Amino acid sequence: MYRYDEFDQALVDQRVTQFRGQVARRLTGEVAENEFKPLRLMNGLYLQLHAYMLRVAIPYGTLDARQMRALAAIARRYDRGYGHFTTRQNLQYNWIKLEETPDLLADLAEVQMHAIQTSGNCIRNVTADHYAGVAADEVEDPRIYSEIVRQWSTLHPEFSFLPRKFKIAVTGAARDRAAIAVHDIGLRLRRNLKGEIGFEVMVGGGLGRTPVIGKTIREFLPRAHLLSYLEAILRVYNQLGRRDNIYKARLKILVNQTGAPAFAEMVEREWQTIKDGALALPREEIERIKAYFAGPAYETIAEPVAAFDARLLSDDAFALWVKTNVARHKVPGYAIVNISLKATNETPGDASAAQMDAIADLAERYSHGEIRVTHEQNLVLPYVRKADAAALWEGLRAHGLATPNIGLISDIIACPGLDYCNLANARSIPVAQRVSRRFADLRRQHEIGDIKVKISGCINACGHHHVGHIGLLGVDKKGEEFYQITLGGSADENAAIGKILGPAFSYDEVVDALEEVVSTYLTLREADETFNASVARLGLQPFKERLYGAH
Repeated sequence: MYRYDEFDQALVDQRVTQFRGQVARRLTGEVAENEFKPLRLMNGLYLQLHAYMLRVAIPYGTLDARQMRALAAIARRYDRGYGHFTTRQNLQYNWIKLEETPDLLADLAEVQMHAIQTSGNCIRNVTADHYAGVAADEVEDPRIYSEIVRQWSTLHPEFSFLPRKFKIAVTGAARDRAAIAVHDIGLRLRRNLKGEIGFEVMVGGGLGRTPVIGKTIREFLPRAHLLSYLEAILRVYNQLGRRDNIYKARLKILVNQTGAPAFAEMVEREWQTIKDGALALPREEIERIKAYFAGPAYETIAEPVAAFDARLLSDDAFALWVKTNVARHKVPGYAIVNISLKATNETPGDASAAQMDAIADLAERYSHGEIRVTHEQNLVLPYVRKADAAALWEGLRAHGLATPNIGLISDIIACPGLDYCNLANARSIPVAQRVSRRFADLRRQHEIGDIKVKISGCINACGHHHVGHIGLLGVDKKGEEFYQITLGGSADENAAIGKILGPAFSYDEVVDALEEVVSTYLTLREADETFNASVARLGLQPFKERLYGAH
């Protein structure tokens, strides 16, 4: 994985020193809150309902055991003993004291971490496929290019004050595990007919108040031109994006107003003026960055792995975990192991300090010390020998981290909601916990199959409800919490915005309503038909009849 050079470290250390002085002046009253707000936001520090929240960047979702232990230590020292992994592959601490923030940032800097550009109208943390480098269906490791984009975009003087926040995601496979279609820029690595590697470029995706699926404006961009083309997109947006209305300031609004073809033409014209200049990516630089992401020294392991297969046959609990939480690796004899942070009745995405320490230990023992964060608020160990899978499972189980529910109905994405966020209209966490209790029976979950439930506490859609197979949006009705239900959304290569079923349900009713949706699906589905396939075939009417006919 990438290691800081002297420039990276100097930049982060200087930012800590700078912010320490800014905090000191705020605490003495020399700087007023309205002056301090943009300064703290540039360092990932938000003021929430009850305390400050700090958002820590985990670039393209990759970190090592040492960094995970540092996050655990910070949770103990500065927070309440836990952290929250987010849909942007970041980590949030929800109970931070302002006066302690500089020390916290200094602790992060010691392990090559920071909170720069996790807030504000800038290019945010670049995200990527959490199976990067190990996926069997991968064209090339997307972290190589995510790191190149990170270096280009960090404190970029031209794009530090954009019309609005800006998000980029990269995937290296046909299977989209990075939700690129709902980003301002989505990049998909692909090969052309000559076998050359480049990118499909999508623009104008996003959720929030106006959910939009991104449009492809270039089918194939040679990788040497990646940065110049991104710069052209950002320049067009920076010049033409709305600055008079926060709700109309995102790139998706500009692309919708101009039309994707016209936007692509403007980008092309800008790009032609810079494409062969200083931003051209030399092959040597790509190879230099690529070397940071070389895989470990894999052993030569013959398949099948006898010990692994024997345990599958003899241990039903292990077999159930493997079925959901273990994915195919590109190297024979190895497996990709998903760690669910969605145990029954827990907060989706939360991990205690003790759990973070345990994950660090297990990563060192079984995954060459590397950990990934997924945009679905889970973790991944990417380099596990199949022969070690059972021992790893036992280690995870001892710390409440072996819930076998990846991709099932209890693997819920949820934002912090009204329990923490001052923008929220309704609670997300208690609803997620109630859903997980309602569907706690794992056999029933497997019978239901692949259903992704996503919950947001407000229209900002931090829980990605628009692209949930079942989405729940918290709304306020005369001071009471209600939840609007959408069906048929998807964040993968078949990206789609879910359709609203009808009137919202109260906090007390919403879990029963969700159960009715699932029951209708189970009654009407055809053999081996997924939930979204059923919704596409049946439409919304059968679900409306079940929900509102007796409501």
